[in-house]
Amino acid sequence: MAPDDPLSPIGEPDRDAAVRRLQEAYAEGHLSHEEMDSRLDQVLTAKTHGEVATALASLPAEKAGTTSTVAAISGRIRRSGAWRVPRTFTVESALGKVRLDLSRAIIEHPVVDIELRLGTGGATITVPRDAIVDFEGLGTVFKAPRYKPRPRSGPGGPTIRISGAMGMGRLKIRHARR
Repeated sequence: MAPDDPLSPIGEPDRDAAVRRLQEAYAEGHLSHEEMDSRLDQVLTAKTHGEVATALASLPAEKAGTTSTVAAISGRIRRSGAWRVPRTFTVESALGKVRLDLSRAIIEHPVVDIELRLGTGGATITVPRDAIVDFEGLGTVFKAPRYKPRPRSGPGGPTIRISGAMGMGRLKIRHARR
C-alpha cells in the first residue's frame, strides 16, 4: 500500500484499505476499542501515505492472500467450485454478468468482504447454507437486491458482507441447498 514517497498524497483506495486493515486488527484482538477509534481518526484525516503508515506501524503483518481483485470490461466473471476466497474480494465489470458461487469454496476467514463495482449487468452470489449475509453497504441505481434470508439452523457460518455500487443490474443472493 505505501509507495516509496511517504509524502505522496493518499488516495481513497489506499485509505479504504487502511481502514479495513485496522478493522481486521481490532477483530483479531490486536487493538483495543479506544486504540482503533484513535487510529481510524488518524487514517481518515491523513493527507499523506506517511501519516497512514504511522497509524498501521505496530500492527502484525497482513496475511498473504487476503485481498484480490477481478476485473473485466465486458463478458462474464465467474468463480465456482473449490476456489479459495480471499478476505476482501473486489469485482469490477463495466458490462457483463457476475456469478460467484461460494457454496463449495474454501473460506478461511470468519468475515468475507465482497465489493461489487458493476456498471451494466447483474450479479448472482450463492453463499454457503449457514452464511450470514449483510448487503447494507451496497448502493444500487436501478433494482433492489433480491435476497431471502435463511433461518439460522446451527453454529454460525461465515459472514458475507457485500458492498460497493451497481448500475443497471440486479444482485441476486441465494443460499446453497446443501
